[in-house]
Amino acid sequence: MKKSFILLFTVALYTLGLLNFGSQTYTSIHADEIDEPSKKETTAMELKTISLDEKEKEHKRFDMKQKDEKNQAAKADVKRTVNVEATAYTAFCEGCSGTTYTGIDLRANPDKKVIAVDPDVIPLGSKVRVPGYGVAVAGDIGGDIEGHRIDVFIPQEGKAFEFGRKQIKVEILES
Repeated sequence: MKKSFILLFTVALYTLGLLNFGSQTYTSIHADEIDEPSKKETTAMELKTISLDEKEKEHKRFDMKQKDEKNQAAKADVKRTVNVEATAYTAFCEGCSGTTYTGIDLRANPDKKVIAVDPDVIPLGSKVRVPGYGVAVAGDIGGDIEGHRIDVFIPQEGKAFEFGRKQIKVEILES
């Protein structure tokens, strides 16, 4: 390992012209002379650095502009927001029919995003953006769903229990 490193180092020095074989002339070179780039090289490096910095700033501005446009587009379709207490339910438990108040068969459509609501707060048939769940249709009511409460449909009973009870802000969307 040591021999190969020494050989590699020697070849590198020879290639750079810092080491000559067969010549008795030795030239002393100081580190300042090697590391110091010419003014032309310095200017080129500064220009490249500046252009990279400008491109990075432009990229960041573009990303922020895109995010702002997406947020504005997302907010443009919001009719109103409502603070609610959210819990979850499933259609695959003992005693559950699997059919919502509006007639959606959740057992046949387990990937459907549905929430149970109080129709006096969130009208049935509304599209509602629920944080961490997505856009759902207000397609069910529940015996315990009154006022500012919603029940989020989750097909797996275990995951429905894991959802727990949360205070969230939902967005009722324009139809």
